[in-house]
Amino acid sequence: MSATKNASVNVRIQKDIKKQAEQILETIGIPTATAIDMFYRQIILNNGIPFSLTIPNNVPVRENMNDNDFNLIMRTGYMQAVEGKSKDVDEVFDILEKGI
Repeated sequence: MSATKNASVNVRIQKDIKKQAEQILETIGIPTATAIDMFYRQIILNNGIPFSLTIPNNVPVRENMNDNDFNLIMRTGYMQAVEGKSKDVDEVFDILEKGI
């Protein structure tokens, strides 16, 4: 049994956000209206937003870290670079400049 769809949702969002999301949805074959319907259904199932809304902890500052924690962060960053799991600095700045 199919319920008649008789309600509308009108929202204003940034053009670039809309474009990126719609490209992803098109790639996976989900119409925008279906994705929004899925989001609303997840809100109902979860009795709230279906993902965590948190403020991240402050970025670690050297002055507030002991030597072991600092060395672990440095070692992790070094290994990511050696293993090719890092991004080119120009690519990172391009992303930051786009305001993500």
